[in-house]
Amino acid sequence: MSLLGDAKGRIVAYFRGDPNLKKLKKRGLRVGKNFNMLGGCIIDHSHSCLISIGDDVTFAPRVHILAHDASTKKDLGYTRIALTSIGNRVFVGAGSIIMPGVSIGNDSIIGAGSIVARDIPAGQVAVGNPAKVICSKESYLDKQKSEMEKLPVFGEKYTLGGCTPEQREEMVQSLKAAGGRGFIV
Repeated sequence: MSLLGDAKGRIVAYFRGDPNLKKLKKRGLRVGKNFNMLGGCIIDHSHSCLISIGDDVTFAPRVHILAHDASTKKDLGYTRIALTSIGNRVFVGAGSIIMPGVSIGNDSIIGAGSIVARDIPAGQVAVGNPAKVICSKESYLDKQKSEMEKLPVFGEKYTLGGCTPEQREEMVQSLKAAGGRGFIV
């Protein structure tokens, strides 16, 4: 039964356009332990050997990681390439683009929709286009912990797989009463 489930997962990933990590690793992509990549991500397939991804890294949906820039190909006959590195315990938000040659330090957070064109030091939160460091990860997490004391917090039973219609309505009403924001496990 698990073989059927694995095959189904590969077929869904193929049609969703997810990269084939096994093939990318054969081409030289270096990926650490506990790498979590959600749907629609693109990892530069033609130059994956120039990319390294550390341990405990998460890519939200539609993250793009590049190691080449073909803007010079027509005029110079060459494509620019560069090493691209993502450290350990990094979260990259949905729709972000990591440009060739960028290094993202350990324990960093890249906000959704960011275009990272310069190195991000370890332990920082960076957002925007171009991405800029806005605070340390530590201060960001402290702020979020403080918010959790004031806003609704929902447990695992409220997640997609097991949430009843009544629980969804309760969650919506609680969030409305709190200004539209909260937290879920």
